[in-house]
Amino acid sequence: MIQAVGVVVPAHDEEDLLPDCLAAIKRAESALAGLPVHLVVVADACGDRTAEVARAAGATVVEIGARSVGAARAAGMRKVLRRTAHLDRSSVWLATTDADTLVPPDWLSAQLGCAAAGWEAVVGTVLVADWSEHSPAVRRRFERRYGDTSGGHPHVHGANLGFTARAYLDAGGFGPQPTAEDHAFVGSLAAAGGRILRSGEISVVTSARRAARAPLGFGHLLARLADA
Repeated sequence: MIQAVGVVVPAHDEEDLLPDCLAAIKRAESALAGLPVHLVVVADACGDRTAEVARAAGATVVEIGARSVGAARAAGMRKVLRRTAHLDRSSVWLATTDADTLVPPDWLSAQLGCAAAGWEAVVGTVLVADWSEHSPAVRRRFERRYGDTSGGHPHVHGANLGFTARAYLDAGGFGPQPTAEDHAFVGSLAAAGGRILRSGEISVVTSARRAARAPLGFGHLLARLADA
């Protein structure tokens, strides 16, 4: 049984989008009926008010200067693991999303439902609500590439992951990569024999902004589709 939850949000100069992200996470927390939730924002090499905004929203803030989303996720996970060190690692659920992402109100409760069914990790999907920075052709190409996720999917997004602390540690955690740390981690989790559910039913809304934070990440994919 899950006894505590940690949510980690890496952020690099995200003062504008972070408030809505954290408000959405808080709504998801409220569905957990009093289960302890440790919300950690990792302000990575920020030159704006990201850390201040996060603290005002009630999040614990870890400040680093790595300029690496992998290092940021790992730093946040270490903070949650220290806070929950008194608990069995299999009873701690770790989730992560991105600062430009809005999770649904049932995001955490749906992941914990999967944990109760015996899954050690959940790999969810993303939706884009605002395509205003891109042409209609980019949207069509993305949707065609992404495909139907109702029967499972091959995608990995750091914006929508959850796993037990035991599975996280067994897989070696997030590496310090500045991009694709999510793919590397899920690959390590699979190699370690983790029970992974690739669910198209657990989805978050993410940004399609052109000024993306991670090199070769989601924004890079959309830029490639624009040139296709």
